[in-house]
Amino acid sequence: MVLTRPVAALRGALGFLSRIPVGRTDRDWEAFRRTPAAMPAVGYAIGALVSLPVVAAALVPVRVPPLTVGVAFAAWLPLVTGITHLDGVADLGDAAVVHGDAERRRAVLKDSALGVGGTVALALVVAGLVAAGAAVTGVAARSLADAVALVVLAEVGAKAATAALVCVGDAPHEGLGSALTAASGPRALAGVALVTAPA
Repeated sequence: MVLTRPVAALRGALGFLSRIPVGRTDRDWEAFRRTPAAMPAVGYAIGALVSLPVVAAALVPVRVPPLTVGVAFAAWLPLVTGITHLDGVADLGDAAVVHGDAERRRAVLKDSALGVGGTVALALVVAGLVAAGAAVTGVAARSLADAVALVVLAEVGAKAATAALVCVGDAPHEGLGSALTAASGPRALAGVALVTAPA
């Protein structure tokens, strides 16, 4: 069965942006990297999946403390999306606190060792996710649909921001970033906006 480019781009986006077992082929990757709008498009499905701890807590017959749901939410997110994002946060945190010029900061971005800056950045992100999960639990107490929509909107928004950066950004060196930015341009922003508009 031959996949059309949009379907291949969605499979590539799911394979790249999540741990959902959709299979990964070179064709899917190529379609994905040439279709930034696939990022926010799969954000809807990923967001719905990420909201499961909040949904589960709202549907069980006993009250689950919001902090417990927040911890489950923070643990569940990397299980769904992988740790690539957290690795990037750690690298960015280390580069933000290193002494030296831009070249030194770029060198730290590529270093796999975790420093104090990366540790603090990771701690802040995890604390933020716990707080977000706890806050969404409060929304779920009033309206489960609104809580799920809030998580989905956050995920779509994050993916749309990434897609916009891919459309207008210029990677400073050859690698994953350049593979994405080289294949798109500002004209692809229209597709990103169109897919994001329902959110």
